[in-house]
Amino acid sequence: MNPSPALSIILPCYNEAANIPFIFERFRKDVGERNDVEVILVNNGSTDASGTVIKDLLQNPSNRFARTILVNPNQGYGYGIMKGIQAASGEVLSWTHADLQTDPADVLSAFERFRTQPDMTRCFLKGNRIKRPLLDASFTLGMSLLSSLALSRVLFDVNAQPKMFHRSFLQRMSNPPSDFSLDLYALYMARRTGMIILDHPVNFGQRRHGEAKGGGTLKGKINLIRRTWRCIFRLRREFREGKY
Repeated sequence: MNPSPALSIILPCYNEAANIPFIFERFRKDVGERNDVEVILVNNGSTDASGTVIKDLLQNPSNRFARTILVNPNQGYGYGIMKGIQAASGEVLSWTHADLQTDPADVLSAFERFRTQPDMTRCFLKGNRIKRPLLDASFTLGMSLLSSLALSRVLFDVNAQPKMFHRSFLQRMSNPPSDFSLDLYALYMARRTGMIILDHPVNFGQRRHGEAKGGGTLKGKINLIRRTWRCIFRLRREFREGKY
């Protein structure tokens, strides 16, 4: 693996043992022999066989594009991603879900677009999910409007993946949350600090195995609303206190 890759892709994996072989298969197809991309699988305190599956697959020389770190115990989605970012070597950093609902090919096409920007340090790229069911798209629109009104910033399709930015953006992420609200926090800070937001169209598929952990079911959507509002009020309070 290139010790100084151009792009690091962080995949937080919590109890994804059944999906991990497909993660390697898909990234192996799309990354191939590239030496400018690294994939970091964060074993985020999994209680299933995720760690063993990852370890076994990393023994295959064709998977040399990937490596793993262990976070134990699980301290949240956002915490795992930030630990992965701390271990990353790339000039450009990105994260996406480990459930393959966002196609790895879309992540790499986003990178090709991102790297052509005149000043990558001023850009923040986010996914924009297309061709979604009407109910899901309506839910996303409603949450986007609520978030935008509450925080006085345009915040659309907050939870779409990937998120991508230059390493220097980490200086603006002074107090990232440990839970699922990391996506909202990162986009808000990009808007707040005057970054150029690049919306990149991505196809949004179905999980192969397991249940989405961030709003895939009605119960998940209700929990997502609660988490989002907690993050919104936290951001508003800390902004007023001068923490940003």
